[in-house]
Amino acid sequence: MIRWLNRLQPWGLFFVRVVLGIAMTYHGYTKLIPASGLHRAHPLAGFEIWNHYVATLGLPYWLGYVSLLTELLGGLLLILGLLTRFAALMVTGNMLVALILVNLRHGYASSEYTLALIVMAFLLLLTGSGALALDRKFGLS
Repeated sequence: MIRWLNRLQPWGLFFVRVVLGIAMTYHGYTKLIPASGLHRAHPLAGFEIWNHYVATLGLPYWLGYVSLLTELLGGLLLILGLLTRFAALMVTGNMLVALILVNLRHGYASSEYTLALIVMAFLLLLTGSGALALDRKFGLS
């Protein structure tokens, strides 16, 4: 009865991948470049601000760089559908750390968005990028 929906499966994975990629790229960008309307800071001051915040969580300072690059580059890779499973693995790990160290402290309600991103990334880790991706074009799926 609804078998025709099976033909739309590649589009479903495409939308999940692109929306997750946009969300991650946005989060990485806002950590790199602080909102100009909020304060006057050097355009790349967000890098140091973010790394300092990561250190306050009890993590090594350099993990701020890893987190930021995971969000920026991982997000871009997801949008392109290139190295999707690798990017999804990195995003899943990054968001699990965020969930455990930051969001769960404030209860479930503040964790829903992060949990949704984890589920989206884990879906792509399990399924791959789908038909509408550069992974398929380059034989990486």
